[in-house]
Amino acid sequence: MIDLQNARILICNDDGIDAPGIKLLESLARQFSDDVWVVAPSIEQSGAGHSLTLHRPLRIHARDDRHFAVDGTPTDCILLALQVIMRETPPDIVLSGINRGGNLGEDVTYSGTVAAAMEAALLNIPAIAFSQYFSQKLINWDIAKAHFVDVVRSLIKVEWPSNVLINVNFPENERDGGAQICVTRQGQRKIGDHVEERLDPRGEVYYWVGAIRSELPEDKNADLHVIAKGDISITPIGLDFTDNVTHEKLTKAFQ
Repeated sequence: MIDLQNARILICNDDGIDAPGIKLLESLARQFSDDVWVVAPSIEQSGAGHSLTLHRPLRIHARDDRHFAVDGTPTDCILLALQVIMRETPPDIVLSGINRGGNLGEDVTYSGTVAAAMEAALLNIPAIAFSQYFSQKLINWDIAKAHFVDVVRSLIKVEWPSNVLINVNFPENERDGGAQICVTRQGQRKIGDHVEERLDPRGEVYYWVGAIRSELPEDKNADLHVIAKGDISITPIGLDFTDNVTHEKLTKAFQ
């Protein structure tokens, strides 16, 4: 079990190093330890997924001895943090977020916040991704503030495998009686995002990808359902995407 009081904590996100969510995450993490490092993208990288920058050089800009901005993706940030910035003093745990918006259902495949945690897990560092769901113009961070410490303390009591990351989502509003912590499955929604066709001032067609679909899955244990009813969703995400049932069928078919 990680000794949080003496832990070296690395923080990353995809909203950028100056985003309010990462500043909140750093302040919350400092309730556990003073040894907190921030390595995050210079600018917003939402939707970057688990992408690496391969065709141009990356630069690290030190804000001070514990804060570093990287002109790349969240995955780049974790890679440079572990192999360059913190090579001699690696972190005990990586916390990613707090993302401005939920990372639910298929969102986890697009999310740079989840990808930062994924890269850390691939490099054998325990990692947790945090997201704050919202649907209004103003985001309510109070639920994350109120529950973050309890969520993390509960999580670190469980030694999850090195090929698993933990995806935490806070609801926009707590249900009556207060939000409960629920262990959930990754939900699935109806396929197809809204894509709108428009014309620019020169009459040329362009396309704008609209809001993520909002249909809820039938599974009441899905992350989407839990957030919708005002509870906190905790989903273990495995890095091995192999479908074991289909693997068995294919093995038999090709024998």
